[in-house]
Amino acid sequence: MKHKGLDADGYFEREGSLGRVPAAFAGVVAAARARTAEAYGHRLHSAYLYGSVPRGTARPGRSDLDLLLALHHEPAAEDRDTAEVLARGLDEDFPAIDGVGILLHGKENLLSEAERYDLGWFLACLCTPLLGADLAEHLPRYRPDSLLARETNGDLAAMLPGLRARAAAASTPEELRRLTRGLSRHLVRTGFTLVMPRWGGWTSDLAESAEVFGRYYPQRAAQMRAAAAVALDPVADPAVLRAYVEDLGPWLADEYAAVHGTKTPR
Repeated sequence: MKHKGLDADGYFEREGSLGRVPAAFAGVVAAARARTAEAYGHRLHSAYLYGSVPRGTARPGRSDLDLLLALHHEPAAEDRDTAEVLARGLDEDFPAIDGVGILLHGKENLLSEAERYDLGWFLACLCTPLLGADLAEHLPRYRPDSLLARETNGDLAAMLPGLRARAAAASTPEELRRLTRGLSRHLVRTGFTLVMPRWGGWTSDLAESAEVFGRYYPQRAAQMRAAAAVALDPVADPAVLRAYVEDLGPWLADEYAAVHGTKTPR
């Protein structure tokens, strides 16, 4: 029996499937499969979708397309250039999507012990196979425990200086919206994984994540609900970014370290 994203034994159920892709996104998913295979050829081990498109919750014209590509080697400059061209072409050719994000990783890194509870978990539980042999077959099953919480999102404190610099440098409305959307998502997901072991389950829904967080930290619930709303409808407001990097982010980083510890250095 399904319960909070877990199977009957308390392990994560893999979210998303190609069967859940909304009809409005079928064309771009087919193009992503074909163009990825053509662009990377023998360099590619496998490709995966993640995010709202394979979960079936994507909104035409509002949602982005997210891809994880596993290469036979560690990504080089040529691979990153290929990803940039691929992403730009898909974004320009398919109005159903608002942006394309492509993550590149070497196969050995994805399967490494160091990444077992971060990238490995991400691939095995949150990614939907699109091309090639599924690396999840070589990874363990996962539970929503404190180890997973620490290794997935226990690096917020280390990220904050860079985020402050990016927030200070953002000037155009497009830059502000892009950064606000990304940081909102990150804070909401970090807030959720902070309480994930106590809640005993998993959700990728940002609104639900904020609500679950708020049950354990009512004094911060309104801030997290607002961040979830901004993640879906980003704003070009520098004040929102300042509040994230000067208030909510530092508090969340300190609380996370106190509850779960900090992410193992890579």
